[in-house]
Amino acid sequence: MVNAGDMNGSGNLMDFLDEPFPDVGTYEDFHTIDWLREKSRDTDRHRKITSKSKESIWEFIKSLLDAWSGWVVMLLIGLLAGTLAGVIDLAVDWMTDLKEGVCLSAFWYSHEQCCWTSNETTFDDRDKCPQWQKWSELLVSQSEGASAYILNYFLYIMWALCFAFLAVSLVRVFAPYACGSGIPEIKTILSGFIIRGYLGKWTLLIKTVTLVLVVSSGLSLGKEGPLVHVACCCGNFFSSLFSKYSKNEGKRREVLSAAAAAGVSVAFGAPIGGVLFSLEEVSYYFPLKTLWRSFFAALVAAFTLRSINPFGNSRLVLFYVEYHTPWSTSELISELFNDCGALESSQLCDYINDPNMTRPVDDIPDRPAGPGVYSAMWQLALALVFKIVITIFTFGMKIPSGLFIPSMAVGAMAGRMVGIGVEQLAYHHHDWIIFRNWCRPGADCVTPGLYAMVGAAACLGGVTRMTVSLVVIMFELTGGLEYIVPLMAAAVTSKWVADAFGKEGIYEAHIHLNGYPFLDVKDEFTHRTLATDVMRPRRGEAPLSVLTQDSMTVEDVETLIKETDYNGFPVVVSKDSERLIGFAQRRELILAIKNARQRQDGVVSNSIVYFTEDPPELPPNSPHPLKLRRILNLSPFTVTDHTPMETVVDIFRKLGLRQCLVTRSGRLLGIITKKDVLRHMAQMANQDPESIMFN
Repeated sequence: MVNAGDMNGSGNLMDFLDEPFPDVGTYEDFHTIDWLREKSRDTDRHRKITSKSKESIWEFIKSLLDAWSGWVVMLLIGLLAGTLAGVIDLAVDWMTDLKEGVCLSAFWYSHEQCCWTSNETTFDDRDKCPQWQKWSELLVSQSEGASAYILNYFLYIMWALCFAFLAVSLVRVFAPYACGSGIPEIKTILSGFIIRGYLGKWTLLIKTVTLVLVVSSGLSLGKEGPLVHVACCCGNFFSSLFSKYSKNEGKRREVLSAAAAAGVSVAFGAPIGGVLFSLEEVSYYFPLKTLWRSFFAALVAAFTLRSINPFGNSRLVLFYVEYHTPWSTSELISELFNDCGALESSQLCDYINDPNMTRPVDDIPDRPAGPGVYSAMWQLALALVFKIVITIFTFGMKIPSGLFIPSMAVGAMAGRMVGIGVEQLAYHHHDWIIFRNWCRPGADCVTPGLYAMVGAAACLGGVTRMTVSLVVIMFELTGGLEYIVPLMAAAVTSKWVADAFGKEGIYEAHIHLNGYPFLDVKDEFTHRTLATDVMRPRRGEAPLSVLTQDSMTVEDVETLIKETDYNGFPVVVSKDSERLIGFAQRRELILAIKNARQRQDGVVSNSIVYFTEDPPELPPNSPHPLKLRRILNLSPFTVTDHTPMETVVDIFRKLGLRQCLVTRSGRLLGIITKKDVLRHMAQMANQDPESIMFN
């Protein structure tokens, strides 16, 4: 007979799994992580480091390095994200101007940079300088006339098509994961899903290059969403350099949450808004220490971008417009936000003025609209419809594309038209009850640009369902602290109206369209079903595949793994009693057996596999048994067969479970996986339960 003492005393019969072996705890592609297991592993790691730190000075230093590694990762993420954002802004500025002409003194200069050194540039002629030439001037020596216009137009279109074609080709051939905004996939990854390569170095490179190309091409898209993806790629890269994060998928996701905050910080110049965006919109698990580290990463990223100063205006965003307090907005909608002063020549400011009026330029009263305003209103209406249509098509293309700026542009156009309408009502009907108390005749009561700002926030809120983070982002964009209340009202109202059409925001809809196994914490489940209605096996199906604690051979385990595709197997005392003792992950079983065959003598196909503390009693001359207790989860989460599914769904959401075992008085009845929960929820919502296509 073989006993435990013989095994422990033999060098060849060592317990192989008393020492960790490579790749245990990692997950396969398109699988879900076990949050509880990752948390437990990190706790054990931290406990071991703390105990060793008292043994020597070197171990104490190592413990300090481990404690500070998180802040080092945040610093590196902020530096790289801010640098990449600055490079992207500079490259976009140059390539956008390249469609119109080139700088003769230095071809790598944009139009503005080229004219900085020109002493002949005046205020009235600020867009022209000797060093900058349009393509018609360079090729045919003509700057005016029909032929020059046609040539410039043709080359503009050609450059735009080349940029777009090159971008889609790079994405299609080298990095298909670089398409889209990336936020839906990042939400899914942060919820615990594994998508290998989505945050890889190659994706980072292609996404950065193609983002410059598509923005420069003039497509109706923004770079804000893709910048979140870029920042998360940076976070994934730096987390792989530290074993604390590279070997724990739960800890890695804390880094990615902070990286998402840094991405929004450099996209909008809004560090606080970035932290709130990560908390409200992207992250699934957001502990307090992640809040501090997200704030630090967003701060470093914003400071780095400010140091690069890509726009040359000492600000994090391109345009700067002033009302009572200074604020700035993105380039695509700047015209809509302009205040109509004495020197403004836009059609939107073509009001009928009193030539004898003497007032400060900041206190010009409401005036009747001139012909230019009516013409601009028609143009805005047409642009609004056209913008909506082309944004829908653009977002579906396989290129890096974001929805923030197009959504804000649509809302700003609608808001500007509403603002002009209210302004004219206040001028012509100032005696109405809605204007009487706050708008006296001849006063400057309505500023249409503010309506554009609020409209931009409302439209973006309706598309994404953001609320708190949206208001803070708009505040940081504009500096308009006194406009917080209308922004809050617009965000809440837009969410209510959008929720009347459907509870899903654009990112949740994209997740469901792709069939990602994302269990949204916002979804409600109120159906009266029980765990026994969802668990597998169901009545008429084959029995549940299980492992026994000490009666199966290595060959039996390998056959079970080969014939099934389950992520793991319950371990029971015996198939007759079905008394549950634990749960073993599929991947860890494969790795354990593979490494045991390579490194442990005497392990053959008919070796007994046991999960108990002591080996079973075996006949003499039996092959050496293989102990796999170390990979056994002795406390798998279980529910009874009469547990309401409402409770089960809530458990899966809050604990991030991969699977849950169903028992009755300690006897195993079945198993419920995250995929089973999602299928059941889809079925109860009268949707296709097979739409969850990933394992």
